[in-house]
Amino acid sequence: MMNRTFLKYLVFCGLMLFWLGAALRAQEAVAKPPESIVADGVPKIPASLAETAGRYAAYRGANLADWNPAKRQMLIATRFGDTPQLHLVGMPGGDRQQLTFFPDAVTNGRFHPSGGDYIVFSKDIGGGEWYQLYRYDLKTGDVTLLTDGKARNLLGPWSSKGDAIAYMSTRRTGKDTDLWVMNPADPKTDHLLGKLEGGGWEPLDWSPDDKHILLKEDLSINESYLWLVDTTTGDKTAITPREGKEKVSYGDGEFSKDGKGIYVTTDKDSEFPSLA
Repeated sequence: MMNRTFLKYLVFCGLMLFWLGAALRAQEAVAKPPESIVADGVPKIPASLAETAGRYAAYRGANLADWNPAKRQMLIATRFGDTPQLHLVGMPGGDRQQLTFFPDAVTNGRFHPSGGDYIVFSKDIGGGEWYQLYRYDLKTGDVTLLTDGKARNLLGPWSSKGDAIAYMSTRRTGKDTDLWVMNPADPKTDHLLGKLEGGGWEPLDWSPDDKHILLKEDLSINESYLWLVDTTTGDKTAITPREGKEKVSYGDGEFSKDGKGIYVTTDKDSEFPSLA
């Protein structure tokens, strides 16, 4: 009798626990899809499950921005909060020293090649893509705005001597991307080098003697042209032909060390980009 009574008691307790669990599940908060999504025939997803799955959807990476020219140190862009910022890393597996703390993303930066005493980087405000150039002083942590704060500016390469950068800006007309040059250590040296029409222009490299800038003109993903710009007069000379039925695309380009040639990637006479 006692064993049968005890068995009934266990069954009763099991049923009570089952009903209690069902009641709790019915009251558990569920994840609601946004108004833009119609969920028809989809079972309810507990909010606790959505929160647990969040760890697999939130992740971060790190991108190499530049190497310090004076010491064993790299500049990376990674995030700890909502947006990527610039960090310094001094050794394999070492701690990251955060440099920038803006609400907007900072994904690029370049050391001053002559000493690495400051970094030039660009960022926009609120995702508007009206990028401005800034100088970050590594000794003091001070950040200095280098451009006008209004136009769209795109960072280009350092000169071979390391005392100037080339960059593109819409400052003149608000739509044409002209070629500008500046010594970031002295923003008063900022000046317009060459007036250009439209967008799609990009400075690729300086010649070893800094007398010319290699400039790329992108018309489409399948068509681009290369120019040489005189850094004294601003005059530009086309170095790739525009005639012919075949459209050619050029990617990266750099001067050879002796300045007598240019290495480029191109799809000329090929289906895929190759070195030329």
